[in-house]
Amino acid sequence: MYEWIKALHVIAVIAWMAGMLYLPRLFVYHCDAEIGSKQSETFKVMERRLLKAIINPAITVTWLAGLYLVWAGHWYTSGWFHAKFLLVLIMSGVHGLFTRWVREFGADKNTRSQKFYRYVNEVPTVLMIGIVILVIVKPF
Repeated sequence: MYEWIKALHVIAVIAWMAGMLYLPRLFVYHCDAEIGSKQSETFKVMERRLLKAIINPAITVTWLAGLYLVWAGHWYTSGWFHAKFLLVLIMSGVHGLFTRWVREFGADKNTRSQKFYRYVNEVPTVLMIGIVILVIVKPF
């Protein structure tokens, strides 16, 4: 059963990261759309659907499967796991920020620039690189 849960975890992580990498790109383009325009309304739908249909279910499955793997594999005693767990907590916090920003765009209350979202777009990538290195290499 452990290997099946691990496969489910990896699939969920891939879906979560796909959404986490794409959503801030939508924010970048949404910044250029005039409030109330058809383009802005389309971005609102895209952002909301990406969050509700892909990102939120994926984070839920990622966490549930991951917690099972930690428990069943006794990884909670490993140093690399503690570092990975911290990065996953930060990634989950970024997810929370993205959720808030989807709501702000949905209410036409975005106050951040396109440049801001271009920088934010790199955060999930950097966190993902650290997480993958910790899981594969297990440096400590």
